[in-house]
Amino acid sequence: MPLKILAAALALTALAACSRPGAPKRPLLHGEAAPIAVVTTFSTLNSFVEAVGGKRVRVQNLVPIGVSPEDYQPTPQDIATLNGAQLLVENGAGIEAWLQRTIANVGNAGLKIVVLSRGLPIKDKNPHLWMDPELAKSYVRRVRDALIEIDPRNRDYYMHNARLYFARLDRLEAYISREIDTIPPQRRTMIVYHNAWLYYNDRFGIRTVGVIELSPGQDPNPAYIAELVDLAKKYKVRAVFAEPEYSPKLADALAQSAGIKTVRNLYDDSIGEGPHVKDYISMLRYDTRVIVRALK
Repeated sequence: MPLKILAAALALTALAACSRPGAPKRPLLHGEAAPIAVVTTFSTLNSFVEAVGGKRVRVQNLVPIGVSPEDYQPTPQDIATLNGAQLLVENGAGIEAWLQRTIANVGNAGLKIVVLSRGLPIKDKNPHLWMDPELAKSYVRRVRDALIEIDPRNRDYYMHNARLYFARLDRLEAYISREIDTIPPQRRTMIVYHNAWLYYNDRFGIRTVGVIELSPGQDPNPAYIAELVDLAKKYKVRAVFAEPEYSPKLADALAQSAGIKTVRNLYDDSIGEGPHVKDYISMLRYDTRVIVRALK
């Protein structure tokens, strides 16, 4: 076959492949403006903004990776960061108790603020709604709508990115359900350091038997730890689960008294430094593997 005919045939084949139904094209970006300056309160929320905003956002978070947002102490640099932002994305529901004082010191009249948990069903004043992938979809919708309000010319781009991320969240939820189903039902119990797992456990059928830290930064008394030991024995809990940003001493003491093991490496309020916990989806997939190994 002559080269010219062969080249034409290949071009037609490529064109047909691009136009196949079921393979939607990414909408074109409009305008040459600088990326939207977005600030999140803590790193777990970054994934939602980056997934929807793509090339149109530049994201910073206030609480450093590996630090709890519940007892964070803001710095002067946080004021400067917020002064240069167009959009602030916070979780709300009481987890950023320090934030309002910080915002009051910011002279940024044009700062748009989005509270991701607003209007969602908050259980027992627990702010960790994002740990349920179904509720995370509501977070993504709020981010999408905020970016569209700031940058309406690229509405189709943000809508398209959000749809792609919804599909990823559906796959994540299906993966977690399959993995949790491999744990015998009588073993689906946890004692946790702080109750970041309420929404995850409710979604996937795990029982939270007890929580070590009832209030951020306040250690429980020995009598309460003794109660948790009794609960661990009563419900045959196999492990106490803690997170890297907290001291493991109390979890280790409880586990030793109950004759069970400590799992120290779950992530929730903060993503991690390694590639296996670099964003929301990889974090929850990793956490699920850790939980399943400990409970099976």
